[in-house]
Amino acid sequence: MSSLIVYQNYVHGQYIANGTGETFEVINPATGQVSYLVETATEAVQQAAIVSSKAGFATWSKMTAMERSRILLKAVALLREHNDELAAGEVLDTGKPLQEAIEVDIVTGADSIEFFAGLAPSIEGNQQTVGDDFYYTRREPLGICAGIGAWNYPLQIACWKAAPALACGNVMIFKPSEETPRGAMRLAEIFTEAGIPDGVFNVVQGDGRVGAWLTGNEDIAKVSFTGEVGTGKKVMAAAASSLKEVTMELGGKSPLIIFNDADVENAVSAAMLGNFYTQGEVCTNGTRVFVQKELYPQFIKRLVERTEQNIICGDPMNPETNFGALISKDHQQKVLEYIEIGKKEGATLLTGGKALQPESAPNGFFVAPTIFTDCTDQMTLSKEEIFGPVMSVLTFTDEEEVVERANDTRLGLAAAVFTQDITRAHRVIHQIQAGICWINAYGASPAEMPVGGYKMSGIGRENGSETLKAYTQIKAVYVGMQNLESPF
Repeated sequence: MSSLIVYQNYVHGQYIANGTGETFEVINPATGQVSYLVETATEAVQQAAIVSSKAGFATWSKMTAMERSRILLKAVALLREHNDELAAGEVLDTGKPLQEAIEVDIVTGADSIEFFAGLAPSIEGNQQTVGDDFYYTRREPLGICAGIGAWNYPLQIACWKAAPALACGNVMIFKPSEETPRGAMRLAEIFTEAGIPDGVFNVVQGDGRVGAWLTGNEDIAKVSFTGEVGTGKKVMAAAASSLKEVTMELGGKSPLIIFNDADVENAVSAAMLGNFYTQGEVCTNGTRVFVQKELYPQFIKRLVERTEQNIICGDPMNPETNFGALISKDHQQKVLEYIEIGKKEGATLLTGGKALQPESAPNGFFVAPTIFTDCTDQMTLSKEEIFGPVMSVLTFTDEEEVVERANDTRLGLAAAVFTQDITRAHRVIHQIQAGICWINAYGASPAEMPVGGYKMSGIGRENGSETLKAYTQIKAVYVGMQNLESPF
C-alpha cells in the first residue's frame, strides 16, 4: 500500500496536505485493484478553500470578460492537447472504454469551456427610460459556486459546471465523486497552467460529508449537483438553509419510442447507444424502449443479433473494447439484483443477464448487455433507474397510448422518437414530459444545447446560453435625472 500515489486537495493553485493524513482508496473498476489514495478534505482544507475562493473571486470578478475569455480559451487548448492522456485517466477511474473517452469525455468538456468563453464578453444588461429618469441593469456574478460531480463523466462534468460559472466571473469549489476524483484534479492543474488566478477553481475531496458541508456553507452562493434523485433532495434541503441557488441534473427513466416506419438499423443503434454506451451508466439512457407492434419482430431480431455480435467486452484500455466495467463491485451487485427482480416479475430475458469475466480483465466489475422483453409498465425494470446495461423492451399500438405510457413516470430527463413522419415526430415530442429530446438521434448533447430535466429529474439547465442566467444575478440601478420630490 505504501507504494501507491497519494493525491491531496487542490487549493489556491497547489496541492495542500489535510493535516491528518486521512485518505480513501480509489479502485480501478476493470481490475478490482486499488489505483491510488486521496486525502480527504478535513476542516482545515475546507476553510482554506473558502479563504482561497474569496481571494480568487476578488481578482477574477474584476477582470474584464474578454480577459477571462482569453484565459479560458488557453485552458481549452491545453485540454485538447492532452486529450488522450486525460482520457486514459478517466478510463482507469471509471472503467469505460478508451475509445469512448478519447472521442467524448475531454472533447465535450473542452467544447463547453470554449462555448462559454465565447459568450463571456457578450453578457450585458439593458437600459430603459422611465419618465424623465432611467434605469439600467447589470448582470453580476454570484460569488463562490459549489460543483458536486458524478462518477460516470468526471472530467466532463467538472468542465460543464466550471465553464459557465467561471465565464460569468464566479469562482468554484468542486467536489468530484470519491470514486472518480482524478479528472477534476487534472482540470485544476490545467486551469492554473492556463493562467487562471489561484482560488478560482479549487478541488476538495471526500464523500457525502464534504458535499454536505458545501451545500450548507453560507459563504457559498450556489450549488450545482449531478447525481441521483434521493441525494438531490438532500442537497436542495441543505441549500434552502441559506437560500442558495441550485442547479440539479438528476436521474432518468427515459422513453425511446420507435414507430412502425422507423429505419430499423437506426432504431437499433439508438436502443444500443441508449442502453449500453458507457456500460449503461448514463443518466439520459433510453431504458424503456417502446416499439410499435408491427415492427417489433424485425426490430427485436436485429437488436439481439447486433448485441450478441458487435459488443466487445474486455480491458477498457484496449482500443478495440467498446463495452467496459461498472463503477464498483457494489454497483455490479445492484445491477445483477435488478436483473433477478426482472426475471421474478415475469419479464423474458433474451440475452445477457449475468456477470462477465473477460479474459483480458477477469477481475473487473462487468455485467453483460442485457435485454428483457415482455415487459409491462408496472414492472420494477420499467419504473426504477438501474444505471447499468439493462434494456426493457415494451410494445405499443398507437400514438396516444405510447405518449401516455411514456409520461407515466416521476422522472423526465430525456426522450426520443424514431419515425420518418416529420409531423408525427414533432407532435409526439411536444407531448413528452422531458427536458432533453431527440428525433431520429440519441445521446447527442452539444455545448450549444441546454440539458436538464422535467419533474424529479432536476432543476435548471447546463450548457446553452440559457445557463448564463443561472450564474449571474441582475442588479437594477435607477438614475434620477430631476430634483427628488419628497413629502417631507
